[in-house]
Amino acid sequence: MLKIDLAGKHALVAGVADDGGFGFAIAKALAQAGATVSVATWPPALGIFKTMLERGKFDASLVQPDGTKLTFAKIYPLDAEYDRLEDVPAEVRDNRRYRDLGDFTIGGLAKAVAADGGVDIVVHSLANGSEVKKPLLETSRKGYLSALSASAYSMVSLVQHLAPVARRGSAFLSLSYMAAERVVPGYGGGMSSAKAALESDTRVLAFEAGRAYGHRVNVISAGPYASRAASAIGFIDQMLDYTKRNSPLTDAITAEEVGATAAFLCSPLASGITGSTVYVDKGYQAMGIAVDREGATPAAT
Repeated sequence: MLKIDLAGKHALVAGVADDGGFGFAIAKALAQAGATVSVATWPPALGIFKTMLERGKFDASLVQPDGTKLTFAKIYPLDAEYDRLEDVPAEVRDNRRYRDLGDFTIGGLAKAVAADGGVDIVVHSLANGSEVKKPLLETSRKGYLSALSASAYSMVSLVQHLAPVARRGSAFLSLSYMAAERVVPGYGGGMSSAKAALESDTRVLAFEAGRAYGHRVNVISAGPYASRAASAIGFIDQMLDYTKRNSPLTDAITAEEVGATAAFLCSPLASGITGSTVYVDKGYQAMGIAVDREGATPAAT
């Protein structure tokens, strides 16, 4: 039987702070396939995340299909806007949510992972745009660059720092969205530009990290999903409804579908796939015109 087998692999999923997003679903899928899974969490959310885990608030979500329970080998602190501790402003380093965490930068994460024995799979589930609700015409330079820094360059930096400590032939994966290619009104603040950069960087990183280390680098472009982060944008329900009415497959995507695709892409079964954008969106990206408009050709039955 052909199956996804990640036994003996150590996976790191960066950007997990609750049980509701793609990062958590990917962590579950990787563990279900046999990997040992660690996560990296933004410092301001780290304490709450650990407390919720300890108090059993995520217990139902942690249960795997076979009845076992997902456990994290380690939870690392990570603020992916910083590459080195010396880059961090004093007001951030001295903040009560940061000051006792040690080196929470990407460079610090790489050192900690190396000390813990290395890694085979790295998943980038990180995105942030301080002005995401602003149209691009109203976005400031600072807001635009912060979106690119947190959502795109953070992947470049993760590969830069973790590729040398990852075992040869490791898999790197990130998460994108259709706004990288097409206009999604309301998804502003430079976030569409950041996703476009993320997909472009995936191709370049696949070449460079492939030649240097034998690593593979891919990105999943997922359809809209009502995670906590996505819901904060404010129009996720409209996006879900529109996509459902106009996609070849009309049921909404699930986090589990994204998780399963991630597990495949990070497994030996996908050893020939790198530099690719893989769509998990029920075929929405294939459509060139809305089919729910007045006068549209009826759907085939």
